[in-house]
Amino acid sequence: MPEPVYILGGAQTDFARNWHREELGIDAMMAEALEAGLQAAKLEHRDIQSVHVGNFTAELFCGQGQLGGIVASLHPDLSGVPTSRHEAACASGSMAVLAASADIEAGRYDLVCALGVEYMRNVPGQRAAEYLGAAAWAGREWQDATYLWPAAFNDLITAYSEKYGQVDYAHLGEIARINYENGRRNPYAQSRKWQFNERSFTEDDEANPVIEGRVRRNDCGQVTDGAAVVFLASRRFAEAYVKERGLKLSDLAQIEGWGHRTAPMMLREKLEESRNSRFVLPQVHQTIREAFARAGIDSPFQLDAIETHDCFAMTEYAAIDSFGLTHPGESWKAVEDGTITAGGRLPVNPSGGLIGLGHPVGATGVRMMLDGYRQVTGKAEACQVEGARRVGLLNIGGSTTTIASFVVGRAA
Repeated sequence: MPEPVYILGGAQTDFARNWHREELGIDAMMAEALEAGLQAAKLEHRDIQSVHVGNFTAELFCGQGQLGGIVASLHPDLSGVPTSRHEAACASGSMAVLAASADIEAGRYDLVCALGVEYMRNVPGQRAAEYLGAAAWAGREWQDATYLWPAAFNDLITAYSEKYGQVDYAHLGEIARINYENGRRNPYAQSRKWQFNERSFTEDDEANPVIEGRVRRNDCGQVTDGAAVVFLASRRFAEAYVKERGLKLSDLAQIEGWGHRTAPMMLREKLEESRNSRFVLPQVHQTIREAFARAGIDSPFQLDAIETHDCFAMTEYAAIDSFGLTHPGESWKAVEDGTITAGGRLPVNPSGGLIGLGHPVGATGVRMMLDGYRQVTGKAEACQVEGARRVGLLNIGGSTTTIASFVVGRAA
């Protein structure tokens, strides 16, 4: 059996900040998240034995590669610590978490840091959209789109409509409304002070203008600066850690299960694969089921909350049936009956998700793991789902090209 993987804590930056306007660089963002994480987890720099960095496009946004070397420069005790950098578009952070957990499972190290970071608000919106287009197949997909990713997920709306019947925008708007409402309770959320009205989540071209196709402004995830960090530990380290602090292992969180798949690059190829499947995105469903199987559960309703990828409202719509909250093609039912609300049967994105909280691309997967930890240890404050002991996570990169899913639970 592999070594169990415990989560000791972590931290994230305030996703509302614009670090370029503050004249601070990506190194400052990484340093702040790391220092806050160490303080929150009551750890020291010298405890860290390995670091995995999740990042998508630092070379494009700020001309910076070799992010592991920056980590080694943040404190004298980090000089010499082995580091790796992981890129899988919006799933980069989850790749860092997977690699960090594999280090623990293999017994190579006893305390490993996963740090996700993205610096994105230093360029105009159109240029940011062009840089983020690197997660599609360059020169082969959505060449005529002004905004590539809204166009891509408009195509997902079309695919769902063709397979199951027309997707009602009212359901997409309600998903966005819920996530912004959840984000208002999150002290780290980019949109926590934003104001909306009764038309903001409707097909009103003034209050909620079209971006591409049926994708509208308020159902888009945010361009965000941010970093997040979590610390993963072996049983040996965790047992010593809780003993020194007068805690119990059951005060910690644990990664109970994981799934990881890579689908063909182009959305057209993915949709071709799905032709004979009940699901529009069968590989997403299969990844989630793999995480469930490793965690020893068979129903999403054995979870107490879900943190899922919602780069667009349609992405969350597709995640709802992929998780099994409804039958394929019936995600709208979980929206209409309130299942996914903060007080519903299975709250989705109590943090606010990528729409409400923000989406610093390389940090998102790490941030999801951090929110899973916070929920199951009762540390989610105003975002807390009462009694939460097990949380499901879904993080995707590109047009569901890289797919990662986790189940996080209270440690046994």
